Amino acid sequence: MKVIGLMSGTSCDAIDAALVDIIGEGENMSLKLIKFIEFTWPPDVVRQLFQLFTPNAKAEDISRMNYIVGEIFAEAALEVIKAAQLPKDEVDLIGSYGQVIWHTQNPPTFLVIGEPCVISQRTGITVVSDFQARDVAAHGQGAPLVSYFDFIVFSHPNKNRIIQNIGGIANATVLPAGCTPRDVMAFDTGPGNMLINYVVSKITKGQLLFDADGKFAAQGSVDHVIISEMMKHPFLQRRPPKASGREDFGSEFAEYILHLAQKRGLSDFDIVATVTYFTVQCINDAYRNFIPCPIDEVVLCGGGAYNPVLVKMLKEALSPIPVCKVEDLGLGFSAKAKEAIAFAFLAHETILGRYNNLPSCTGAQERVVLGKITPGRNYLKLCKQIVAESDNN
Repeated sequence: MKVIGLMSGTSCDAIDAALVDIIGEGENMSLKLIKFIEFTWPPDVVRQLFQLFTPNAKAEDISRMNYIVGEIFAEAALEVIKAAQLPKDEVDLIGSYGQVIWHTQNPPTFLVIGEPCVISQRTGITVVSDFQARDVAAHGQGAPLVSYFDFIVFSHPNKNRIIQNIGGIANATVLPAGCTPRDVMAFDTGPGNMLINYVVSKITKGQLLFDADGKFAAQGSVDHVIISEMMKHPFLQRRPPKASGREDFGSEFAEYILHLAQKRGLSDFDIVATVTYFTVQCINDAYRNFIPCPIDEVVLCGGGAYNPVLVKMLKEALSPIPVCKVEDLGLGFSAKAKEAIAFAFLAHETILGRYNNLPSCTGAQERVVLGKITPGRNYLKLCKQIVAESDNN
């Protein structure tokens, strides 16, 4: 089955679109990446999205942007099909993570936009979306959701592995050697690139949106007094399962850091170095405080895996534990593509009616089938294909 995964994280830097060919299901699944692209958001849409990340966002703006984001996700899906040089009717399914604009923790709720009906209408392809809602309905946190994919793809018979995603928010999936689904642990460790991006945008007055190659951080020094203050954040003290977002490490917290930095006379470069190290310290502390098994290997994914300064800091903090990127494992896809591929896989499992959450990671009371299905023009053909493959097996 050929499936597209669409992913946009808290940083809103791009929509990741991965077209994969999936054979089999569950623990017997194998996949091949056909094409991966990063589809750039229109700058005016990004500005409008960031206006929705506040408690003052208006319902009319959220409603309007739901359809606009759906259109852009559809464009991303069509673009990856075009880049793969495949006929559109050869693609069976789309898994869309959507764009989270609001998240609360107690009780857990998510507001996700990117209208799936628009994606399905523009592409003609059946869409699975809104993955968080069913896990929350089962009294889970609704995140992290990719831990089942991590279990299927990255489990090792002899190594205790951590799959560390560093997106806007950073999250870890802990895979003990020879684990079963019940043994897997996953949780958000704290901010990933979110604070770095905010600070860089603020000090460059919007000219730059992230610290490319860690160039700003490389020229600064870490202020450990501010780090000690930041590490007092209540989220960092909570035990897993737990999920985070802008409500913890968004603009309000970033402005607090900038205020502290101004009082201590930090340069712009020092501020970026400090928030970069904060991401590392959150990851390191989470491992020491919450992970019960020895760690044999850490595998990085997400955009933060390509920030050499952040990665160097992390390797130094975790030494002598080996730290590598997803592509170093020879699986045929990159650290950047991994999250989009994961949502293609989750959509594939959903359309087959298979459980695809892990209660040990989200805190849900039971395993459930995630997502909502929006039939495309190919839906009847897809159903017949699934039945035929089931009969053959």
